[in-house]
Amino acid sequence: MDLNTVTEVLRPRARAELGGFDAGDAFLAGGTFLFSEPQPAVRRLIDLTDLDWAPLLAGEAGLTISATCTIAQLHAFEPPSGWSAAPLIPQCCRAFLASFKIWNMATVGGNICLALPAGPMISLCAALDGTCLVWSPDGQERRVKVADFVHGPRENALEAGEILRAIELPVEALMRRVAFRRCSLTSHGRSGVLVIGTLARDGGFALTVTASTRRPVRLDFSALPDRAALAERLARAIPDALYYDDIHGRPDWRRHMTGLFAQEICAELAEGAA
Repeated sequence: MDLNTVTEVLRPRARAELGGFDAGDAFLAGGTFLFSEPQPAVRRLIDLTDLDWAPLLAGEAGLTISATCTIAQLHAFEPPSGWSAAPLIPQCCRAFLASFKIWNMATVGGNICLALPAGPMISLCAALDGTCLVWSPDGQERRVKVADFVHGPRENALEAGEILRAIELPVEALMRRVAFRRCSLTSHGRSGVLVIGTLARDGGFALTVTASTRRPVRLDFSALPDRAALAERLARAIPDALYYDDIHGRPDWRRHMTGLFAQEICAELAEGAA
């Protein structure tokens, strides 16, 4: 879609060239959402693609994903053999309701910043203890857990002029065993429920609920809980008002499927541990 209110496009090549951020400005990366509907308030685009950030950096500390890394680039990533959680990467990439053309443009950072409940990059990065590296307009930077970065549909932790620079996934999380569950109301529909469980070598268990809730919900346990304890924890952590309600699923259905998937994940990880 043409953005006929835009009168200027900036293409900075370094952080120092980003300049001031004013009302009517919008940062442009892949642009798959920005160009999908009218943006009458936008007057100037600040194109981040010429900053030329390396899409992916893997090392002993873990994986750093540039905010401008495309879904196609992430899906093509070949992880080290010891990263047992790596299958989550293609699983979450395939959770997109998008064609290959979108994969080649849509970015990891854009999906997280859009903060929609069904955003699969939110699911991936929250489940793997991801941390957002945020650049502030005054030259400073700060870090925010992905699970805390997303506040609700179309609401995130960025202040005016701030940029999501990268997402950092620690190696400890990438070496966990994982289990993945997702469903939608139609065979190729948007995620209505997406639940991920991870199990550490010391027995620590984490359950991350997305798509069914308005924001990510992360539950940490010292060990795999039994069925009753898991159900009770879910009920306390996710009140009815937190379940999302839209055309892709009623709250009662989302609540039921979240509980079902959580129990299946626990059983799968317990069986593997045994």
